[in-house]
Amino acid sequence: MAKVAVIGAGIGGVPMAFELKEMLGKTSDVQVVSDSEWFQFVPSNPWVAVNWRTADQVRVHLPGTFAKLKIGFNASGAKRIDPANNVVYLGDGSRLDYDYLVIATGPKLAFDEIAGLGPQANTNSICDVGHAAQASEKWEAFCRDPGPMVVGAVQGASCYGPAYEYAMLAVTELRRRKIRDRVPMTFLTPEPYIGHLGLGGVGDTKSLLESVMRDRDIKWITNAKIDRIAADSVEATEVNEDGSVKKAYKLPSKYTMFIPAFRGVDCLRGEDGKWIEGLTNPRGFVLADKLQRNPTYPNVFSVGVCVAIPPYEATPLAVGMPKTGYMIESMVTATAHNIRDLIAGKAPTHVPSWNAVCLADFGDNGVAFLAIPQIPPRNVNWSGQGYWVHMAKVGFERYFLRKVRNGSSEPGYERFLMKAVGVERLKRSA
Repeated sequence: MAKVAVIGAGIGGVPMAFELKEMLGKTSDVQVVSDSEWFQFVPSNPWVAVNWRTADQVRVHLPGTFAKLKIGFNASGAKRIDPANNVVYLGDGSRLDYDYLVIATGPKLAFDEIAGLGPQANTNSICDVGHAAQASEKWEAFCRDPGPMVVGAVQGASCYGPAYEYAMLAVTELRRRKIRDRVPMTFLTPEPYIGHLGLGGVGDTKSLLESVMRDRDIKWITNAKIDRIAADSVEATEVNEDGSVKKAYKLPSKYTMFIPAFRGVDCLRGEDGKWIEGLTNPRGFVLADKLQRNPTYPNVFSVGVCVAIPPYEATPLAVGMPKTGYMIESMVTATAHNIRDLIAGKAPTHVPSWNAVCLADFGDNGVAFLAIPQIPPRNVNWSGQGYWVHMAKVGFERYFLRKVRNGSSEPGYERFLMKAVGVERLKRSA
């Protein structure tokens, strides 16, 4: 019986385990390792941060679901991976041997790279449901005594949609509380223009997002490098196209939220503390070919935010490539097929589509985009706006959480509906 280990139990890891178990059945032993017993639906974190959801509403307790599906589960976390010997050393002191490994850890949040960044310092975070819950408490205190607010992403970030989403949700909530007039807001981003999103824009996201931000009285600074953050201010530098200094800012802020840069998680380091050679890039993201397979360790695959993908284009400041939800799901499906083929003695051939379907909710409005594939040039390059986006995201949240509770990765009707609109998880072949 082949042993398949999955490290991580998030947007990538949980569907990965479900799909492997469904595809491999009794022929394989699927084991999941996580540092938590809970799945969190990260796209809902902006709602948690403005108290439109509680943390418990966007989490699922995993042990029961995995047990029902006969998937092994250890919540002590992965301490270290030894891909040369097919071993994962666990946080409880035990070891997990494997025939195939899927790394789906997500990233480590690099708060330490900028002075004052992070929930333990001077900024709020929506990258983790615990951080978002903490931000919601500070949000209530802020609304009782409002003032200037700064929102955005730091240089090197690779997840821009939630920053826009949070800024718009905050404005919607401030208007509902009738205190918007007491909160001047500035949006800072390393993107070369609003709506770049790390993707060179999708459809008309530049015009759409600029229009929405003007409508909501949000000032913005692009090509913005965050220098340091104090409890009451943000220091930043706007750069020119060649990276030279254009203008320095010191913006007052009583409530600050920034998306940080990401790097690889610590279990991808060797005993010497360095990134495992051949497994990761210098930033700690896992190297993978078009089959999601590591070129040095061919029985190791990776899915999700932990995958190394180069930036789409050169920009004055570092702007990373986002790994969006459906793109991750396509990685999951390709990986499951390829591991199944390897177990059967066949050559893997399945390539993920990397198509992107994204919903950014603004509370009373929203922006959606469809990029097929995510990285240009594209066959489909569309963006749209309307209240329907808000409703669609609410529906998607409920649907995805239900899939996790029920142990399903891609029901047949979902596959049929997505294919009907031209969105599929797999390319035809390698």
